[in-house]
Amino acid sequence: MGEIVWAAGSVHAPQLLTRPPQEDQAQLQAGIDAMGILGSELDATNPDALILIGIDHVETFFPGSVPAFAIVTGDTATAEFAGHDYEVPIHQGLAVDLLNGLVEEGIDLAYAHEALLGHAFATPLEYIHQGRSIPIIPMFVNVYLPPLPTAQRCIQVGEAIRKVIDQRPEKVAILASGGLSHYPGTWKYFYPEYEFDHWVIQELEEGRPESLLDLTGEQLDEVGNTELLPWLIMFGAIGNKRGELLSYQPTSHHGHGVMRFIPDRGGRGQEPRDIPEYGGFEFKGQGYEFYKYPTPETYPLNKALFALRTNDELVKRFVRDMDGVAAELGVSGEQAEALKTVSTDVLAKAGAHGILAITTTLVIQRAAREAGIEITSVA
Repeated sequence: MGEIVWAAGSVHAPQLLTRPPQEDQAQLQAGIDAMGILGSELDATNPDALILIGIDHVETFFPGSVPAFAIVTGDTATAEFAGHDYEVPIHQGLAVDLLNGLVEEGIDLAYAHEALLGHAFATPLEYIHQGRSIPIIPMFVNVYLPPLPTAQRCIQVGEAIRKVIDQRPEKVAILASGGLSHYPGTWKYFYPEYEFDHWVIQELEEGRPESLLDLTGEQLDEVGNTELLPWLIMFGAIGNKRGELLSYQPTSHHGHGVMRFIPDRGGRGQEPRDIPEYGGFEFKGQGYEFYKYPTPETYPLNKALFALRTNDELVKRFVRDMDGVAAELGVSGEQAEALKTVSTDVLAKAGAHGILAITTTLVIQRAAREAGIEITSVA
């Protein structure tokens, strides 16, 4: 009978890999150190496989398909971000049994033999897995392209994972890779909901993940916490375990949280606080505000942004001939004008997905610098 011997949740912010000078380096290092503690726990618990539950920052599946849940079942997991590259063996037996077992349990699970994994996987591979000889099973949950899976459905996915593990012989580790409050590519980027984060941490330290189950995708979007969905899959697998906070860093734009659930060392990372429900946050109930479904009208702009982000030759041509490449990509009118501003704010107002807007503008700006071309972004 299989056993879950290790379970944790961790931030995966790209700044942990890129270490920009404008960031508070002490905050970044605190998160990295906490992730290192998790890595040492992998040595102590010695799992046969690590299920790494991450997300797609609109980079792996869009625009071809957007599965609610997906698993990579090939021989090797490949991840890359900002010059960091990883190739890690996939535990074939467990991956295939998870695929079959979850479908048998009524989970409509997509799969890919190969998929390029972004920083949701690269960051924990760098600081937690650290090249250990532990095969992984990469799993995705959709958190940025509504409609999102419900909290209850994520719990059900975790419960189905546990059933498969119970029927296998391995000792298994589970890592939920997802940040706390943050809003990249939106007007609220520098205004995370830190108090909501503290409430979440309180509930998880007290072993009450069910407190999160009534939150809708729209509400998680409103508080910048759609990346809690991977954590809920983990809770479905491990049950109501009390969490230990190893680090929470309220950076200028992101709540960086690292927590351990199995093994339970009995420690608690913060003094008990009587934090009101949702940290006192009052939901507006106006639907998805920050990360929206790309409508047919906005799809051309989003597809063009994705193409520019993923095609080096195309973006090199774009910085030299914006009108020509925009036309080639099928973007015209207001959307073409927004694209040429190379401004996250302007792109978002024109219907660009926030994640695509910020990541693609960074790629365009870098290509322009390398070409010696000055591009002035319009605020």
